[in-house]
Amino acid sequence: MRALLDLLLTQVRLQKETRLMDVGIRQGMIVYLAPSGGADVPEALMVEQGYEGMLLPGFVEPHIHLEKAYLLSRMEQEAASLQDAIQMTADMKHGFTKEDMAARSMAVIREAVRCGVTHMRCHAEVDPILGLSAFEAAMELKEKVKHALDLQIVVFPQEGISKSPGTAELMEEAMRLGGDVVGGITYQDSDLDAHLQFVFDLAEKYGKPIDLHADFSDNPEQLAISDIASRTIAAGMQGLVSAGHVTSLGSLERGQAVKVAELIKEAGLHIMSLPATDLYINGRGDQEKQRRGLTPICLLREKGVNVVIGVNNVRNPFTPFGKADPLETAWLLAVTAYMGGEADARHLIEMVTGGAARALGIQQYGLQIGAQADMVLFSVPTERDILLDKPEQRTVWKHGVKVAETRVAGSLQGLL
Repeated sequence: MRALLDLLLTQVRLQKETRLMDVGIRQGMIVYLAPSGGADVPEALMVEQGYEGMLLPGFVEPHIHLEKAYLLSRMEQEAASLQDAIQMTADMKHGFTKEDMAARSMAVIREAVRCGVTHMRCHAEVDPILGLSAFEAAMELKEKVKHALDLQIVVFPQEGISKSPGTAELMEEAMRLGGDVVGGITYQDSDLDAHLQFVFDLAEKYGKPIDLHADFSDNPEQLAISDIASRTIAAGMQGLVSAGHVTSLGSLERGQAVKVAELIKEAGLHIMSLPATDLYINGRGDQEKQRRGLTPICLLREKGVNVVIGVNNVRNPFTPFGKADPLETAWLLAVTAYMGGEADARHLIEMVTGGAARALGIQQYGLQIGAQADMVLFSVPTERDILLDKPEQRTVWKHGVKVAETRVAGSLQGLL
């Protein structure tokens, strides 16, 4: 006699599957997967009808700043450049409290979960201004929300390492206390080699991956990504290093960009495009033929690089708009990176699901037997519909337990 399922989802559409499927969950794992309408369907404590909507694995948000979210009401002026945004935020950080950071962070997480995010990597700032308070707030949130979201914490030196004395010691302490990822920011310290040496040494000491902010400009001479790739290869850390922004590469001459992209592929770097911030900050100095300010998405993908999409910031000097919905960010990238086809839509959905999961090293991910039952169900039937419609109606499960459900009235008769 087969063990009872905890949950059976019926008549859902899966990626790369033409038939309607049933998905069975037991103890938080997917244990049954078969075409709908079969004769030998296992019994379940709960059965939910999918109504032929598409079921995706839970979204993965690979790059976000939680404690810097929702700062618009505190801004006395708008940021006109990246350095403006960094300085304005540094000034505001003096007024941050642990409780304040936790509250704003939780608001972002709640929105993300409602949108279908089941995994997230956040960059918690560690520096003499905040000390370890942002990191400690993130660690407490990680435990508090684990029923709905797996949270990875990057120990991130926004103000630089050598530029901000005391940061190196704070980073070391944060990693000792349980930081998941060693962060870095190549454009804040003048000595790139020393910066990268510290980051790679710290990662080796604690056996952790690396996630760097790199080359956030439209200056093609800023190519720290090449140094990052070379160090990654030398350290044998292929597949364990990520880089966010990398927008300078988009301003590089095509032939040179190809060579750099091939080096990135050789190093197994994961590139995180952050279009809402990248588009807002970059290209401001161009009086004509204004650049879009993105990393070259299509070139990198042609070379086999894992390119993923992150929300990055929510309503602060770096990005004074946005929400914690990966679909909104993917849609923005589709428009600005000329990714409007049906195949492009599938690629974009992959960039916020499987591709992002690989970048974060997530195990047992996806919609197959043996995977964790982290899922989001839509009422529309295809990836292209999901991307174009960004449907408000979504149902989200974490470890097979429903953690969020947004429904929309089915009829507008009499209202129009």
